[in-house]
Amino acid sequence: MLKAYVQSLFADPHGAPMLIRRLLTEYGLGQWRRYAVAFAFMAVSAGSTALSAYLMGQVVNTAYINRNFPGILALGLATVILFAVKGLATYSHSMILARIANRIVAANQQRMFDKLLNESLGYFADRHSAEFIARMATGASSASVVLNLLVTAIGRDLLSLIGLAVVMIIQDPVMSLASLVVVPPAMLFIRKLVRRIKAMTRHQFTGNTQILETMQEALQGIRLVKAFALEEEMRRRLAASVAVVERESNNIARLANRSSPLMETLGGIAVALAVVYGGYRTIELNATPGAFFSFIAAFLLAYEPAKRLARLNLELNAGLVGVRILFEITDTAPTEPIDDDKPPLVLTAGRVEFENVSFAYRRDEPVIRGMSLVAESGRVTALVGPSGSGKSTALSLLLRLYDVDAGRIVIDGQDIAKLSRRSLRRQIGYVGQHVQLFRGTIRDNIALGKLDASEAEIVAAATAAYAHEFIVSFPRGYETPVGEHGMQLSGGERQRIAIARALIKNAPIILLDEATASLDRESERQVQAALGHLCRGRTTLVVAHHLYTIMHADLILVVEAGAIIEAGRHDELVRKGGRYAAFEPLIAVASAR
Repeated sequence: MLKAYVQSLFADPHGAPMLIRRLLTEYGLGQWRRYAVAFAFMAVSAGSTALSAYLMGQVVNTAYINRNFPGILALGLATVILFAVKGLATYSHSMILARIANRIVAANQQRMFDKLLNESLGYFADRHSAEFIARMATGASSASVVLNLLVTAIGRDLLSLIGLAVVMIIQDPVMSLASLVVVPPAMLFIRKLVRRIKAMTRHQFTGNTQILETMQEALQGIRLVKAFALEEEMRRRLAASVAVVERESNNIARLANRSSPLMETLGGIAVALAVVYGGYRTIELNATPGAFFSFIAAFLLAYEPAKRLARLNLELNAGLVGVRILFEITDTAPTEPIDDDKPPLVLTAGRVEFENVSFAYRRDEPVIRGMSLVAESGRVTALVGPSGSGKSTALSLLLRLYDVDAGRIVIDGQDIAKLSRRSLRRQIGYVGQHVQLFRGTIRDNIALGKLDASEAEIVAAATAAYAHEFIVSFPRGYETPVGEHGMQLSGGERQRIAIARALIKNAPIILLDEATASLDRESERQVQAALGHLCRGRTTLVVAHHLYTIMHADLILVVEAGAIIEAGRHDELVRKGGRYAAFEPLIAVASAR
């Protein structure tokens, strides 16, 4: 029956025993040498604690029975040395455990970030980015917290308790056994608290995540918050999440400290019994007072490590909640695994072809329906059509941000689904409507297109993108920080930096997803000129919002309900009088420009 119980404990992969086993094998074994050294220092510290309790008895006997002052001096010196050794040992094992913890936290942060980079866009579609920040902050440190709890419980608390128990047994075996009466009720009480603490810790994490979500959305959307006077609504949302976390934190604190009155009462009972029995032996049975004082000192010193060991299960389970939060992300199979073992894309002409491609974000809701098209090498192919028709999705499929459900996409005769994603994306330059600039300077953001780019290449790309002039007008030039999401720059400036980033990449295939849709007339004119440099001699696929931006495209494809319904040049499509010609007001504006 015992065997079956033990097997059941390790059957649950998310149960405490299995998680602790994983932590020991995946993290502890890699640091076993450092843990061994820390354990040795803990043993020295525990021995010093036990020896100090033993010396108390010698001090009392030497002073009150033997009246030996030189002996007192020697014991005083020994006490100084003993406490100095203990202090040095405590410092040493604390520093070693801190270094191990920092290394584990760093490894977990990198591990989780690597995992997230290997997820597809669909993985993030229904989850908030703040959740992953919270999971990284909580989960990365929890592994080291649990391991340090285990090591200190054994190396510091258990060894101290054993050493002090030896002193107690040496001084009075009977009284030592009597002091154990406090253990069973304390352990039974702590066990009942564990399950409730686990649930509350999980709720606390959820509340903290919601706080991060609200704060992140409010700060990133601060322009909209102020424009719509939403400050009070944001405060209300944050206050609701903060109240949840505060309530759960108070509940956890109440439960976690509920054991204190019981432990203190039981400890008081044990101390009282020891005092009465020790006093009786000293007074009535003529036992030495040193033995009595030594026992009491050892008992009092043993009380704190005994209390920590009694609470160990409670603290371990609270820490394991964070470990579960981490493993919930890292244990799942990546939705976009590294596939560098697949053949690389080998470009010859750069001809892109969609062969009867179908795709749906959600089951039974197709976005692309049997789409077939050809983008010839060195030419501009434009996709036009109403919003939601599948134009931008087609570009996402070409980048393999999503994989097709049916059909295939071919570049120079090679099915991109059978090629490594990295080699495919290295051959494609992308500029979208919503430009993503990263923390750093203008130079840093342009160089993301080519990480080893020289200064001359960066300036040349910026010049070709019509960005050099406004960049050098800034006091710090190319060293100008762009701010979060590039908010220090205007929309047109951000767009031209994005074009410079695509230019410096020098990719043979260019994807433009409504790259001028949100710009004013002057910025659009400058960006359009920059795009002309970018597309020259390259296979270009353009998703257009303004028809005048694609009037001179080599091929215009009209997309509706996820399928190509018309194809031709601008003049041909206008003469046909079909769906493209129905955009008559836009075409009139385009012709006027």
